[in-house]
Amino acid sequence: MPATSAKIPPARFCMEVNAAPCVVVLFGATGDLASRKLLPALYQLHALSLLHATSRIVGCGRTALDDAAFRARVAQTLPIDAPASARDAFLDRLGYVQFDDAEPASFVRLAACLDDLDRLETPAPFSRLYYLAVPTAAMQPLVDRLAEAGLLAEPAPDSPHRHLLIEKPFGSDARSAEVLDAFLKRHAREHQIFRIDHYLGKSTVQNILVLRFANILFHPVWNADYIDHVQITAAETLGVENRAGYYDKAGLVRDMFQNHLLELLALTAMETPTSFDADAVQQAKLDVIRAIRPFPLDDAGSVLVRGQYRGYRAERGVAPDSATETFAAAKLLIDSPRWRGVPFYLRSGKRLAARTTTVTLAFKPSASRVFGPSDPDKLTLRIQPDEGVCLHLQAKHPGPKLCIGELPLSFRYADLDPAAAKADGYARLLLDAMLHDHTLFVRNDTIAASWALFTPVLEHWQINPPACPLHDYEPGSDGPAAADALIARDGRAWEGLVI
Repeated sequence: MPATSAKIPPARFCMEVNAAPCVVVLFGATGDLASRKLLPALYQLHALSLLHATSRIVGCGRTALDDAAFRARVAQTLPIDAPASARDAFLDRLGYVQFDDAEPASFVRLAACLDDLDRLETPAPFSRLYYLAVPTAAMQPLVDRLAEAGLLAEPAPDSPHRHLLIEKPFGSDARSAEVLDAFLKRHAREHQIFRIDHYLGKSTVQNILVLRFANILFHPVWNADYIDHVQITAAETLGVENRAGYYDKAGLVRDMFQNHLLELLALTAMETPTSFDADAVQQAKLDVIRAIRPFPLDDAGSVLVRGQYRGYRAERGVAPDSATETFAAAKLLIDSPRWRGVPFYLRSGKRLAARTTTVTLAFKPSASRVFGPSDPDKLTLRIQPDEGVCLHLQAKHPGPKLCIGELPLSFRYADLDPAAAKADGYARLLLDAMLHDHTLFVRNDTIAASWALFTPVLEHWQINPPACPLHDYEPGSDGPAAADALIARDGRAWEGLVI
């Protein structure tokens, strides 16, 4: 039979809703993040007819541009195969305000632009999303001046929404995160603040919840009775590239563990929420993070490995004696009945053998010995670069002989719906912000709990570096040998980086 394309059946249940009328005000509109991710994501929403017909996008940047020049610049970021009609209609949504946050007149020009849109396009004022795609140092002065200009005010419960969308880092330790949150709360309420972790917009991350709670095959066995351990991996082939100024001060644990990996752990390990609304999901995630056992500071090296790839100190912008980790692996335990005794192994690093992010649940071996000892079943969720799900089962191999081993049952989102699979995680998150939905964003108390877990060990490294020594590793490898030893002590091994 000739090969055919995979067919996806119609959705039984769909929560997709078109956005209400809004204006997206994009600060840093001529920068790298806007060009590579945000503007293409907004175009994806437009092409899928998920933007309201009257919604507009206002770019703000220091570069001297008018509306036409900004549209021509954005056109270069759009897919080359996009239909001309869709491209033109999207570009018509765009406007530009030359902007310097140190210049009060910039805020006057922006306010006038937004007022004009309110008067011309809708009978009622737009909701506004202020996306701060700017360096961390520029974020606080910008929020200060937005507030001073009255652009963040929601004077009544039924007032149009005024949302702030901010990127990490959300502080560098528990104290700085607390200070940042207090600053934001001086100008905005919690419901106005959307803290973005772009990992949470990926289809497979959302599928963690669907697989768990919508399938009787998995829901009853998602616990310590059936699961031996969990592995979460986020590997990169690139080095620090042009981020050395930030990265050499932050390190891998701050850059990946405190946010991306801990969010993946929380979604994987959380209890069943009372409903699929933002508050219930956020509370379930928070409960998990608070239940993670603290690192043993006097013996941190037994559960945490740090590494640095050879050649890192020669990178431009890196201190020649840098002790910053570019790799980390950790063993975490969750003190809850569901996960008692189940280790969660996390690892992430730069200049590794492959670019991949996965969550793997390794089940306990079958109690049956009919066919002798068997390898455990595994469920792997591939988050990037090739989103999908793979269930590894014990089965008979093809052929006349009774040969038993691991065989995969898998799907790729790209095979099911190539167009939808191209949608970036930012598209999902931008749409949710327009819908005032915080489910896939990070709440302030979750950030505080994650920093409470990692700050003590980060501070301990500064005081007592030998407590968790820095191991070197070859670029293009799987990381330092000490990471293999960490999991091998428990009689287990890391999953391969190439799946």
